[in-house]
Amino acid sequence: MAIIRFTKSLKRFYPQLESVTIEVNTVAEALDSLDEKHPGIKNYILDEHGHLRKHVNIFIGSDLIKDQENLTDQLLEHDQLYIMQALSGG
Repeated sequence: MAIIRFTKSLKRFYPQLESVTIEVNTVAEALDSLDEKHPGIKNYILDEHGHLRKHVNIFIGSDLIKDQENLTDQLLEHDQLYIMQALSGG
């Protein structure tokens, strides 16, 4: 079972958002499961084509996911998936 963790900035939009442990095989499945618990959160994370938005990063452990379009990166038991809002500006 993978653990999904979030940055605090997402709590601004989803106050009940907490780390969650789920049984899924891919990042896409994790986001589907997350959207069932927090309707609409996928719209914040993914664009209208279902690809990862430019202002969001997803890591498995310390590694940035490789497939930011189809989200097919595999999740293994005990993996930690981090969903983070990217910072930009100057």
